[in-house]
Formats: sequence, structure tokens, C-alpha cells
Amino acid sequence: MTRFAKFLLAAFLSLTAAGAFAHGFKVGNIEIRHPNSRAMLPGAPVGGGFLTIVNTGGEADRLLSITSPVAGDVQLHEMAMENDVMKMRALETGIDIPAGATVELKPGGLHIMFMDVKEPFKEGRRFPATLVFEKAGPVEVEFVVGPAVGKAAGGHEGDH
Repeated sequence: MTRFAKFLLAAFLSLTAAGAFAHGFKVGNIEIRHPNSRAMLPGAPVGGGFLTIVNTGGEADRLLSITSPVAGDVQLHEMAMENDVMKMRALETGIDIPAGATVELKPGGLHIMFMDVKEPFKEGRRFPATLVFEKAGPVEVEFVVGPAVGKAAGGHEGDH
């Protein structure tokens, strides 16, 4: 094999490997990066979901809802401090995604709640979900399940 052919093969393999490890999705001007969840204890009825949304466009959008076949109900939630007490509430009208902004859904803030989970999320598994945006429309994504504690799926730090 010639040196040039080896170079092309190496370049192709590195691009293919990079694509295999990438964990992002796109619809219109909306990018969804690293949808992930944590492994759940057996019998636990709810699980959390986390991801980053980037609006690369010049117009605001809104994440309206999420559905998934792994849960009876999926809700958008926010945790916030009120009078020194951490409270969680459902966001019935969705989550604003301003033009040119990045919105992170993470523990202790905006996040996804998978309710009435049919089978506990297991580390190393993946599950599908559909995010629906007001302007960009629906997009199919795949959540990666990481360990119950420690480093998040996909190598991201956090208490997801």
C-alpha cells in the first residue's frame, strides 16, 4: 500500500471514529448535544434527562415537549431556590431557546423528567425520544445512559 493510500485510509478511519463518538442531533437552526441520563435503581419510577440545546439562528425558538416510548409521561422541569428552599416545578409552556444562545438542561436547573418509566435505565444502554420545538419542529434523539453517579455518559462531568 502506498504512503498516500495509507494516509487516506487513516484519515477515513479517524473521521468515521469521530462520527461514531459524536452524540449530537440537528433540526433547522437547533442543535441538540449529548442527550444523557443516569442509571436508575430497580423499581424507581422516574429518571432524569440532560442535554444542551444550541440555537444557531437569528430567531428565538421554544422546546415545547418531549415524548419517549420508555416512559408513560415526559415533562420539562426546573429546579430553583425559593426562600432558601430548592423547589422543582413542571414548565407547562416549555423552555425558551433565545436566538444565538445555548441552553443547558442539567441537574439543579432545567432538566427532563421521565415519569412512569417502564424499565429502569441501565448504564450503557440508549433510548429514543422526540423533542418538539415550536419553530424547528420535531427531532428524534437518542439518550445515552451513564452510571448512577460520577461522570456522565459521553464523558461529561456533572451530577446527572
